[in-house]
Amino acid sequence: KTTLMRMIAGILKPDKGRITYDGMRIDSLGEAYRDIFGYLPQEFGFYPEFTVRDYLEYMAALKGLKPGWSRRKIGELLETLTLEDVKNKKIVRLSGGMKRRVGIAQAVLGDPEVIILDEPTRGIDVGAKYEIYCIIADLAKQGKSIIMISSEMPELIGMSDRIVVMSNGENAGELSKGEYDQTHLLEMASSKL
Repeated sequence: KTTLMRMIAGILKPDKGRITYDGMRIDSLGEAYRDIFGYLPQEFGFYPEFTVRDYLEYMAALKGLKPGWSRRKIGELLETLTLEDVKNKKIVRLSGGMKRRVGIAQAVLGDPEVIILDEPTRGIDVGAKYEIYCIIADLAKQGKSIIMISSEMPELIGMSDRIVVMSNGENAGELSKGEYDQTHLLEMASSKL
């Protein structure tokens, strides 16, 4: 699943098949494709000395965002993701939930159309998971397309328009909203074992 997300993000090239965006192969879009999406890998890297604000400013510079615009956007994200109180803390000292919020902030920093999230709630407590799912739902309400990997089926069922079940690296099936329940999804996942 993570390999698939890396291919969608343009980090890896598929051995077979192709990935398209709006009918065009992503490899033909070049740098323009990078402006379309934001990506939160399962484990995102940061320098241990970076504070939350330093990291977001660094990521904005790497993305080539204009300084004035990025400062305003970072301010908005700090407030929206309730990171304002920790903006001057080193990321390494934050809880797992707060680190994931910082990761989401960097993923949405350039105001992308598509947001790719690889296990955005892995390893965090139930309260932080709920808050992160609310943030993801708000992004979807803003018209963003969210592609998310998660092994947390109950949450996926409640918040997804479409679910693709992967088993042993293969597509085990796809279902649209209203067509699935947890039992059906488990049956699909185990069919490829």
